[in-house]
Parts: sequence; structure tokens; C-alpha cells
Amino acid sequence: MSVSRDAILEAIREARERSKKRNFTQSFELIINLRDVDLKRPENRINERVELPKGLGSKPQKVCVFASGGMALRAKREGADHVITGDELKTYVDRRKELKKILKEYDMFIAEAPLMPLVGRVAGPILGPRGRMPTPVPPNAPLKDVIERHRRMVVLRTRDKPYLMCKVGDETMSDEDIAENIEAVISAVVGKLKKGIRNIKSIYVKTTMGEAVKIKV
Repeated sequence: MSVSRDAILEAIREARERSKKRNFTQSFELIINLRDVDLKRPENRINERVELPKGLGSKPQKVCVFASGGMALRAKREGADHVITGDELKTYVDRRKELKKILKEYDMFIAEAPLMPLVGRVAGPILGPRGRMPTPVPPNAPLKDVIERHRRMVVLRTRDKPYLMCKVGDETMSDEDIAENIEAVISAVVGKLKKGIRNIKSIYVKTTMGEAVKIKV
């Protein structure tokens, strides 16, 4: 079993054709159905982040940074969508609902490494179940590059059902760029499965509101 670029492109084109025009830019989504994977065993679960080589088109991921002092200032300067300082985070200890509402607005999270214990204690119960725990980085990290990489990342996560689903681009992107992103996701998933591609039952691509189209394998 293998997945060719031509088969991916054919499915993308069909997904476009089957998708009705909407008054918003639809995302392209990839669905991977697994087989012979016992998700009751923790070692078989997937919780992976993949940097898409061609990004997400007009809808890059929104990035929130937990940082203090100079790093907080740099994060704002380097384009983070939101910055929460250590002192600010402490004020949310007894205001978890309010913090949850704020964090829900963002897709990816980065944290200054020394702040991770505090972030884990206060924001962990909110972000952990979503598979969105922050990436720890040193205070002197090249933030612009780190933020830009996170704008192109997607989270692949199995729950209690044997499938994975993630965005792989949007309607503004070329078929070739979406296909390259899909290949990156499939490669990452295959690398995490005990039997590789033999643990993949089927793969579909669809637009946000469109029909799912099977990628021939």
C-alpha cells in the first residue's frame, strides 16, 4: 500500500469540484482512518505536531506566547498574536474559566522554558486535554523563526476513535502545495505507526463544508 502524488492531486481536484462556493475561504482537511491499532494502549496513541512545508494559506495558525521580561517584549515585536506574562498568568489561578475563554482563541502555544512549571500548573489543565501544551523554548530563542514555524504547524492526535484529522491548507493554495502538505502529514503518521502504512485503512480529503473524497492507495 502506498500513496502517489497523482492520486493525492486527483482527490484534491475532485474535492474542489464537489465543493459548493461559500462566502468564506474553506480549509482543506485530511482524514486518516487507522486499523489494527489498539488505542487503549498509551504507546499506540499519536500526539504529534507536523510543520506543513507549504503552510496553511490565508489562515495561518494563531500563536500565543507565555513569556516574561525581555522575551515577552520580543514576542510582541516578532508578531505573536497574544502574549501572556508570568505575572499575568498567576492572576488566572482562580479565574480558570476566563483563561480558558482566552486560550480557546489560539491554535499553537510557545512558552519561555523557565515558565513551564507555572504554565503547566495554571494552563496545563486547559491545554493538555486539547493536545496543545506549549513548546518550551529558551529565553534567547530566535522567536521570529519559532513563531513562524508554529504558524505552519498542525496537531495530529488520536483520541478514543481510530482516526486522525487535521487542516492541510485552504482554497487559496495550489493543488500541488496542498498535496505536498498532505504527503508531509502522511509521512509523519506512517513514522508513528508500528506497521507503518499497513496500519492505515483509508485516507480522505475534503473542504470544510464539502464531501470527503477518498485518496486512492
